[in-house]
Amino acid sequence: MKIVTLVSGGLDSTVMSSLIKEEGLEQFPLFVDYGQLNLEREKAACFSNFLKHGLPQPQVIQLPGYGAFFSCGLTDPNKRILEDAFLPGRNMLFLLCAAALAHEVKGDALAIGFLDERLSLFPDQRRDFANQASSLLSQIMSRPMKILTPLISFTKAEVLAIAKERGIRETYSCHAGTPEPCGVCIACKEYIGLEV
Repeated sequence: MKIVTLVSGGLDSTVMSSLIKEEGLEQFPLFVDYGQLNLEREKAACFSNFLKHGLPQPQVIQLPGYGAFFSCGLTDPNKRILEDAFLPGRNMLFLLCAAALAHEVKGDALAIGFLDERLSLFPDQRRDFANQASSLLSQIMSRPMKILTPLISFTKAEVLAIAKERGIRETYSCHAGTPEPCGVCIACKEYIGLEV
């Protein structure tokens, strides 16, 4: 099976890609530049961890105009990083790009690192969204586009435990893009109370 994995410099997508590798599945990691503030640190962490753990080098698609046009706290330093974090259509954009790559490489599925949907803050982080997106993308691409969510039943603490078992360290998720995590954004708040 060939899987296009949507990856970032963060813990979730790195663990997801590691688990897919352990299953012996061929993966094509895709990193999306959508104009995020943390682009350089996120991308550096992604490439470093993928190299360190023997994962395929990610391809990068550059779409920074999306985040500039539809700005939010993740792309615009003048907006609030927590309260204005929602970027409409971001995950659908990611999945559309992944589906196009899957079509090109004759892939069978897409994988995205959604966590336990009881913890999701946005409507495009849930199983029902993934199922509906799968149907739509299958129609658009004229071939089945299954969307895998291998972490959908895991909490952040459980993903962190898996990462520790596999020696996955030095990931980067902070939406602010600062050298030290800001402690305010959604990604940082997920770690509050967890031993990192």
